[in-house]
Amino acid sequence: MLTWGTSTTGARPSNGSRAFHLELEEALAAFLGREACHVHSAGYLSVMTSVTSFAQKGDLILADKNLHSCLWDGIRLSHASVERFPHNNPEGLREVLESVSAGVPKMLVVEGVYSMEGHVARLPELLTVAADYDCFTVLDDAHGFGVLGRQGGGTLDHFGVNDKVDLVCGSLSKSLASTGGFVAGWSETIEYLRTHSKQTIFSAAIAPSQAAAAKMALHLMQSEPEHLERLWRNTRRYIAMLKSLGLDTWETATPAVPIVLGTRELAYRFWSALMEKGVFTVMSIAPAVPPGKDLIRTAISSMHTDEQLDRIGDAMAYAVKSI
Repeated sequence: MLTWGTSTTGARPSNGSRAFHLELEEALAAFLGREACHVHSAGYLSVMTSVTSFAQKGDLILADKNLHSCLWDGIRLSHASVERFPHNNPEGLREVLESVSAGVPKMLVVEGVYSMEGHVARLPELLTVAADYDCFTVLDDAHGFGVLGRQGGGTLDHFGVNDKVDLVCGSLSKSLASTGGFVAGWSETIEYLRTHSKQTIFSAAIAPSQAAAAKMALHLMQSEPEHLERLWRNTRRYIAMLKSLGLDTWETATPAVPIVLGTRELAYRFWSALMEKGVFTVMSIAPAVPPGKDLIRTAISSMHTDEQLDRIGDAMAYAVKSI
């Protein structure tokens, strides 16, 4: 704080770039096995610009139908054509691509972990299809980073396919406990983003405190593996608890755990019962989720204690009886 103050007061290409930005970007790039990285003041900006900076009118974007809003905004701003394929379905992706002219530049856009469903992308299969049709690939790993892979290296490390994805982007506000976002890739790709992306050129740089928090969190991810181990131990216990109560967790395989109730009325009653017991959750109802998939969003962290999980279990049992 005494050295850098509270804000850079500017965008990175003008007067806003500082040594602490470069240090964080170098650390992230090294951790992700990438040549370069750029950090933005919001994860939404990073993920959106990963699409809109590299696709344009005349191109075709292949998009998983369950993509996050920031990716859809990037798709819209690119003015490229878009074809949706069934969620997490490599066969559906291939069917779409079979009808596309070979000469059209193509981009595949997927997430590593879909936060609403907790699903892990079928990345090896999707990337095999993408390679067959020469697609530029963008992975939003906001919810896989810090959760999957060695030391939390993310979905690419989990599957060992880092060399098959052109851009990986995500948020500093999840596992890195800060605010902001990142885009990582090859040096030429990141340099192009820095000089062509309006979201990069005209947005203020992240504050010193944000960069410091993210850098320290990244250090702890690599030096204290017990946190990741605890996260998965808590997750396994929590999912087993919900299943023992007969609750539908939408086949989640991650700490992002939905509880599907099916109607907004049931979701509200379940949410209200949990609040009565002092357990905070988030309701997600159509159109935020598909019809019939109205749900309660929950997430487990390494900070949850055994006592807290016991309390959550009691609250869940009470909520089940309430509906």
